[in-house]
Amino acid sequence: MPSRNLLNFLETCDHFYVSFRQEAISLILQAQCSCNCGPFIPYLAVNFMDRFISRMEIPQGKPWILRLLVVSCLSLAAKMEDTDFSISNFQGDEAGFIFDNKTIKRMELLILDTLDWRMRSITPFSFVHFFISLSQLKDPALTRTLKDRATEIIFKSQNEIKLLKFKPSIIAASALLVASKELLPLQFPSFKFSISAFECVNEENLLNCFDTLREMVENENGERQC
Repeated sequence: MPSRNLLNFLETCDHFYVSFRQEAISLILQAQCSCNCGPFIPYLAVNFMDRFISRMEIPQGKPWILRLLVVSCLSLAAKMEDTDFSISNFQGDEAGFIFDNKTIKRMELLILDTLDWRMRSITPFSFVHFFISLSQLKDPALTRTLKDRATEIIFKSQNEIKLLKFKPSIIAASALLVASKELLPLQFPSFKFSISAFECVNEENLLNCFDTLREMVENENGERQC
């Protein structure tokens, strides 16, 4: 997880870090579309980026640093997933920043050193299968639908600053609850009870995270209707 430093910067609306993070996430999402990769690689790249900027001071007035950081985090995430990621698909656009492999590798080493080479980040996706088993759904199609919706919510949650303080397991459980309330309202009460009763789940954090995710989804739905 990112250090408290980053959360403090974002919660106090530090303009530089808020805009830096928003633009970085936007670029990572653009890369996902251009490279047609699944949600895990961009999610992992954002995790690396958040952890890096929470430990390393970012100089202002150098926009090329943001793009180099994004490219390097995506490259590292793809390597962790043993997936090919073509840098050429993400360079040479309107920004005008093109980095050679040597420059990218130097940045990758800086990220690795800053994160103490701890790159196997635990993400919410690691917990989805476990928590969904508590739903006791018998229909494989419903299980898949619930999992897909929860995955979509988890992926979009990275834009929400308030969620940085929650552990990945709590985000996964909360996303499944939001998806359940949305798709399977009759099963929601029993599913919520099963997750809340699990001994490793802090119920207060679960409910706070659930409320934050639900608000995020409702705001998103409201924007679509406008």
